[in-house]
Amino acid sequence: MKIKKAKNKLVAEINVVPYIDVMLVLLVVFMIAAPLLIQGVEVELPTTNSSPLNLSDNETLIVSIKADGSYWIDERGSNVADTLENIKIRVSKILRQSPNTPVLVWADGKVDYSFVVDLMSELQEAGAASVGLVTQPRSG
Repeated sequence: MKIKKAKNKLVAEINVVPYIDVMLVLLVVFMIAAPLLIQGVEVELPTTNSSPLNLSDNETLIVSIKADGSYWIDERGSNVADTLENIKIRVSKILRQSPNTPVLVWADGKVDYSFVVDLMSELQEAGAASVGLVTQPRSG
């Protein structure tokens, strides 16, 4: 009876199963974290048929107007209520540090139009080249 010896050969394949496992774990983490990335004050946005903006990797600066006419600014994930003059100063400082930061306005649908115009005017004086208005897409 002959005993055959197994020859030790190198396998030239990459085992991709561990990489797929890591990818699936990262997918789940990003799916959970994605809704937490957008900050803002709870406002009832007006609806429109506009298409979404393609924003770059820069951090977005969000200024909100609540239904009562109060102004809010999102700074480092926390919302701060402030006067229009102080928001202008804060936005100016932020835009001096990173001038390509997109500035978005979240205004409640019940807010008087003059509040939105005043805010946009102050934001442009603070150095915002363009100010985006956030709306809720229409359903159906």
